[in-house]
Amino acid sequence: MAVHVVSAGDTLWKISATYGVSIQTIIEVNGLTAAGALVPGLALYIPDNMLPHRTHKIKAGDVIWKLAQEFQIAPSTIIQANPGIKPSRLSIGQIITIPTPLKLAIQTLGFMMPSTVSANIATLNYLGNQLTYLAAVAYSLTEQGWAYNLVDDSAIVTRSRQLNITPLLVVQNITYEGFSAELVGRVLENPTFRKNLTSSLVNLARQRRFGGVSVDFEFIPPARRHDFILFLTELKTALGNLILHVNLPAKTQDLPTNRIIGAYDYAAIAKIADIVAVMTMDYGYAGGPPDPVSPINWMEKVIQYSITQIPHAKMQIAFPLYGHDKVVPSNKTIVLPVLHAQNQAISKWVSIQFDNTSKAPWYRYWLGGAEHTVWFEDIRSYIEMYKLVDLYQLAGTTYWELSYPAPQNWAYLRKNISVKKQ
Repeated sequence: MAVHVVSAGDTLWKISATYGVSIQTIIEVNGLTAAGALVPGLALYIPDNMLPHRTHKIKAGDVIWKLAQEFQIAPSTIIQANPGIKPSRLSIGQIITIPTPLKLAIQTLGFMMPSTVSANIATLNYLGNQLTYLAAVAYSLTEQGWAYNLVDDSAIVTRSRQLNITPLLVVQNITYEGFSAELVGRVLENPTFRKNLTSSLVNLARQRRFGGVSVDFEFIPPARRHDFILFLTELKTALGNLILHVNLPAKTQDLPTNRIIGAYDYAAIAKIADIVAVMTMDYGYAGGPPDPVSPINWMEKVIQYSITQIPHAKMQIAFPLYGHDKVVPSNKTIVLPVLHAQNQAISKWVSIQFDNTSKAPWYRYWLGGAEHTVWFEDIRSYIEMYKLVDLYQLAGTTYWELSYPAPQNWAYLRKNISVKKQ
């Protein structure tokens, strides 16, 4: 695994010669334009023949020779990968890097909003081996609780099945105005409406050949906290052997009266759901001040709290495949794929900065006299996210949203991680 951060004077020819990798490969893996222009601070992922690197926290009883056996590598390799380590004096809690042929094995879930069938199918064909689950974002509910389809998703469900990807039906409390707290609140508090929602979701899932249901109810009123648990209990019972996947807003403590996170009792939900996805995204949110979308220090705090409530083996965290371009000081926000954010910096000839606390890239440019600040993700931030999955032994990841190109992420996943199939 090699990451090259471009310096002034670097060219693709020079980088290609340094690493022994063709210019065309570097362009394709990093989604560069054919011209291959570079700017200082641009992080390039360079494929190589090195072993994948695992992240391990030292626990009681760990010694180098045992770790070497466990990870099928020579003790000297572990020592070389961790300069300054004292092999005879490992400290509990110490984090080390282990090169190993044993890849991190995880489950992955990609959200897809059905659009142009040909584009959706092309995306699935490209990512077929890298997805465990395909979450079709195409369902909402009526005021009486009946789930209904918003846009035809039959083609992506069929193709997912053919590619051995388990399709999940995503239901959201979405209206033309966005997520509706009032809509989901009225349905959850009414036993009849809850029953309608449960029966219609199960019928839709079975009729349309889904492998389960992914619940994405956002801004549930805190007063409906217990009702949400009742609904999930009823839904899981009715689903039987189909999967119940639940998406939860990220938090670092339980605040039962908070209007955004109060309704979500992590521990109770985790006892019901088969998989729980904590949405570790939008720390820097649309309309808010310029901030990283998923700062690694915040993500780790969310994980540390979450695993006190949710078994790590059924917990996913979310990776954003997008960034935010914000106009300062209005904070008007343009959401753009990480690849577009990267290539926009190149097209505008601005240097990319890297914040070492959040482990996230960013840059600033001016347009029409207005200042823009862009935060996004690159290979460096994605590597740090995968390290967290490994360190805390989580079930895996979710990705929002598959139509957003993120070639560095997929190249890294393909090379370094084993994706489990259902």
